[in-house]
Amino acid sequence: MRKLALLMLAAVLAAPAGVVAAQQQGDKDAAYEELNLFDEAFERVRDDAVDPVTDPKLIGAAISGMLTGLDPRAAYIDPAAYQALRAPASSDKVGIGVVLALNKGELKVISPRDGSPAAAAGIEPGDQIFSIGKELTYELTLADVQSKLSGPPGSAVALVLQRGEGAPIKLNVTRAPDNLKTVTARVADGDIGYLRLAGFDNGTPAALAAAVQDLRQKTGGKLLGLVIDLRNNPGGDFQDAVAAAGAFLDKGEIALVKGRKPDSLKHITAPAGDLVKGLPIVALVNGGTAREAELVAGALQDNHRAMLVGTKTYGESGITTLIPLSSGGAVRLTTARFTTPDGHEIDGKGLEPDLVVTPLKLEKVAQEEGLHEADLPGALKNPDQPVPVASPAGGTPASGDKPTSSTKPGSGAVPVGATAAPPPKTAPSVATKEIGGASDEQLTQALDILRGLAVFNHRASG
Repeated sequence: MRKLALLMLAAVLAAPAGVVAAQQQGDKDAAYEELNLFDEAFERVRDDAVDPVTDPKLIGAAISGMLTGLDPRAAYIDPAAYQALRAPASSDKVGIGVVLALNKGELKVISPRDGSPAAAAGIEPGDQIFSIGKELTYELTLADVQSKLSGPPGSAVALVLQRGEGAPIKLNVTRAPDNLKTVTARVADGDIGYLRLAGFDNGTPAALAAAVQDLRQKTGGKLLGLVIDLRNNPGGDFQDAVAAAGAFLDKGEIALVKGRKPDSLKHITAPAGDLVKGLPIVALVNGGTAREAELVAGALQDNHRAMLVGTKTYGESGITTLIPLSSGGAVRLTTARFTTPDGHEIDGKGLEPDLVVTPLKLEKVAQEEGLHEADLPGALKNPDQPVPVASPAGGTPASGDKPTSSTKPGSGAVPVGATAAPPPKTAPSVATKEIGGASDEQLTQALDILRGLAVFNHRASG
């Protein structure tokens, strides 16, 4: 059995190590010698644990621990979960429409999806989910979380979450099918296009082109410019995000993709043709602007194609690869990451807006949006990032990061004796009138800025 355990672990180690074929034989021998330590621990647990543990469970836990120690996105997917992942989507089970990050037992909300049950219930970026039903989330894997959030359409799932330093909040969220529209548009102030970009899928590029054409028609060909709303956009398909960014660039680079090897740098460039032919653009961003949405924001900012307005973005740019294993399972591994065209790192840092605008009606939203990639344990190191300092009280582990004590606010368990607060009366998310509506202060500012840019451009050209 000891040989079997060593062979299984060695096989798993060899999968992600395939990208390092030039490693010296001596280093390989040293690595395999270290497996003796695993073998010893494996045998002790197998023989002395008070409750019997099956060998597959021990091996799976070892692989999972190895990967989760790398960065917030790396994970082991057991054969059953991998098979379920590859199976066609079923209408019998639906979720609540929320993108999550889980690390060291802390389950954090990156962002709810537009029009989702999570958004309608008032779940916000940065919220920490303590429990799903009667089960504490620190005991679960991300696959377990997704499974427990899924259920028959119309059924409810009970959640306990915490926002900032507030009391725990109890919510019952009704599951519903995901009907996300990644692109919606309308005319604002008579001659400005408001373009909501909520995600990226294979229909996004065509929907963008159709939306811009519709805005031109509705303004009688006198479109003044665009406000592109990337707030609470958790990302989506990488290639479709690249296409979305390129749609507003006539030339220039969209992003740089860096792999492990120094010679793996890849430049992604924009094709000719700007959908709005140089009209001014203001892009709205916040702490829920994550992953591929940050690629779009960074491309527009570095190419001086748009002014970013709002608050700092989430800060995650890892590109993950799903690598099948001979056992029937798989590993999800971060194999590259992208930067802005000028080479600014996003991972663990986020993008700073050109103009910081904090929504007045959201209670200390700057603190509530404190979840960023750099806060998650094991977050990929950003070479541009200064030495971290202690975060202020109430700060939350950014998209994958510094865990807090389980007895303090923001930790992975409800404090003893804490009283759950009722659900928020308003849901200041994109699913409600707060974002994109008449009371949206950030949008109001963006419209004013865009009108000023249009006037400036007209005078400069005339």
